[in-house]
Amino acid sequence: MKTFIFFFLTTFLIIATQSFAISPGEKNRRGIHSQDKEFLFPGTGFFKKNRDPISDEQAREWFLDAEKAQQNGDVKEALNLYEKFSKRRSDLRIDSNNKEVQTGPEALYRAAKIREDRGDWQKAFARLRLIAEAYTDYDFERVAESLMRIAERLANDKLPKKWGFLPRFRSGSQDRLRLNQIASLARGPRFAPRALMALSEIAIKDEKEEEAVDALERLINLYPENYLCEEAYYSLASIFEDRVAGPAYDQGATLKALNFYEDYLILFPQSPPRSKHESLENYKSRLVEARERKVSAEEGRRKMRETLSASKVVVGKYVEKYGKYFLTHWRELGNKPALQFYNEAITTAPESKAAREAEKKVAELRTGNE
Repeated sequence: MKTFIFFFLTTFLIIATQSFAISPGEKNRRGIHSQDKEFLFPGTGFFKKNRDPISDEQAREWFLDAEKAQQNGDVKEALNLYEKFSKRRSDLRIDSNNKEVQTGPEALYRAAKIREDRGDWQKAFARLRLIAEAYTDYDFERVAESLMRIAERLANDKLPKKWGFLPRFRSGSQDRLRLNQIASLARGPRFAPRALMALSEIAIKDEKEEEAVDALERLINLYPENYLCEEAYYSLASIFEDRVAGPAYDQGATLKALNFYEDYLILFPQSPPRSKHESLENYKSRLVEARERKVSAEEGRRKMRETLSASKVVVGKYVEKYGKYFLTHWRELGNKPALQFYNEAITTAPESKAAREAEKKVAELRTGNE
């Protein structure tokens, strides 16, 4: 009986905890509209009693005290007060230095900035993500720019030590999760494509090719006018080229790589023009990289055509030798099936070694028929 009661209580606590840990954005997507949960942010805890929004009087006091502490150089106290807004919602707006301020998201933004300056980038990212999900009327461009900057620093820069001496360890899965979150939150041409491209680069580095392909295809399909599509097509072709095992194996990867190389060369004879969100330095660097990609794409297309041509020769030889064992009406067909594969090999890559071999086989078969 005691075992049953313990099991029941444990199950109940797990289910309840998962329900209360839902982020505001996720809560809306799941259709949770319960009034007593509407203002509860992640991290409040299962046993938190007060689930109402922060009162205006309390929010005003906390925010002004935090602002004063920050101005006086007491960053620790300021951070402690700003992060009180990470538990429950506050929609209070006040005048600060002749400017209207939204206390809830502004406090979280300032907390994120302090965390970033102190090297605690993971928590800084969490605070910014909470703003993007819970305060959709706040300056999203400002938040998204910070989210992207911190995500890139987490993925690429050396992580600062905790408290100055404890090492922090990078997690590729967490890096990909953060960039995926930005791509979902920042549905627009400025930040989402950058996040998807960075996500693909990290996934390739972590040998998660399917995640990389998914990110690149989302970039191409959702933001076809973005300048990063040029690099995305090339990256997809390279990924599938790396999967090619040779002419004697399945040619699915070869065909995909060839199609992406051809699409790349057709769609981007010139590098896309400079984006209004792109610095001049980055644009010049992209032009140089695009010229190198074009040369590599032409070489990749040639190699894929040669591999496909060689594969057709392999199949042609097999059909020529063993076709009588599995082809219907093989007597009436004669050498036609084999000739078809040899001719396709010649058409696919006319200048290749495989094409020369196919031409020789075609000549032999036709001479034999005569």
